[in-house]
Amino acid sequence: MSRSSLITSEINKLKKKIASVILPPELKDKLREMVERVSRMAKLGSYSVEYEQVAKYIEWICALPWVKRSDDILDLDYAQKILDKNHYGLWEIKARILEYLAVLKLKQKKPTQETGIQKFMRAPILCFVGLVGTGKTTIAYSIAEAMGRKFVRIPFGGMGDPLYLRGQSRVYPDAEPGQVIKGLKQAGTKNPVILLDEIDRVAEGSRTTIMGVLVELLDPEQNMAFTDHFIDYPFDLSEVLFIATCNNLSGISTAVLDRLEPMQMPSYTDEEKIKIGKNYVLLRMMEETGLEKDSLVIADEVWPKIVRPLGYDAGIRTLERTINGICRKVAKLIVEGKGTKFHLTEANIKDFLPNW
Repeated sequence: MSRSSLITSEINKLKKKIASVILPPELKDKLREMVERVSRMAKLGSYSVEYEQVAKYIEWICALPWVKRSDDILDLDYAQKILDKNHYGLWEIKARILEYLAVLKLKQKKPTQETGIQKFMRAPILCFVGLVGTGKTTIAYSIAEAMGRKFVRIPFGGMGDPLYLRGQSRVYPDAEPGQVIKGLKQAGTKNPVILLDEIDRVAEGSRTTIMGVLVELLDPEQNMAFTDHFIDYPFDLSEVLFIATCNNLSGISTAVLDRLEPMQMPSYTDEEKIKIGKNYVLLRMMEETGLEKDSLVIADEVWPKIVRPLGYDAGIRTLERTINGICRKVAKLIVEGKGTKFHLTEANIKDFLPNW
């Protein structure tokens, strides 16, 4: 194939890609103009760099879910089962989530009397506040599962550049979209659950500018036309369900707080941890380590030692690590042929708990 034929083939591929997706008319016209410009440059023999930039841009534009959305599961009984399956307690938080789903079921996609146009209800921005290990991130996963939506997590810990969220202009070499646009591409729908994780832990020197981007993301009057520097065209984020987490509210600007609905994640008592360990963590850890359901039994009287082997912990991460360690030790004993079923009691529990 000659160089001229190769160039024509590549440009035709770009044209077909543009024609095959549903895009805003203005944006589609913009892409066509870019391809025509590359086509003219190709005739002059200086198209290669420009082609790579245009092809990358078109690839991103065509990969975004401009009109594709997932159907919400608005069954309150189903949502309750998912939340109860994944989380013990948290009654107030579960009730708040079910309230949102109930309102969504009544109002979402319901035409207004004035216009007859379908209007999507704006989602509240829940912000889960609590100590490490209290379940802030996992409750967000459960909300996405209960609603049948795709899930995207954007970590804010140590973030030092607002361009990480908003993307970089295409005038710079190797420019890319920000994490919001990347998350939408990953989800493949325009209405995912996006978790803004640990928004209080951004770098101090960039806190002001990052909080400014957060305001635009979370404000319902602004996020319907969010502009990423790389995409350089407004994208409607009004159907995204944003959820934020933080350890405390002191590092969050007033403007951002005004757009959040803070919900305190409680610390767990020893009694609650025992129930969580028995009914949630143990079964999960046994599955993760390949143990059969009847290969490990833990006596009731040893659970207080499992819950607090090294002192008090507000969350359940230490509990998860401890139970995971017990399961690993049992797995090793089974592989070594020293038994197939193990019963942990006060007599032998010290052999399975950490001793540092």
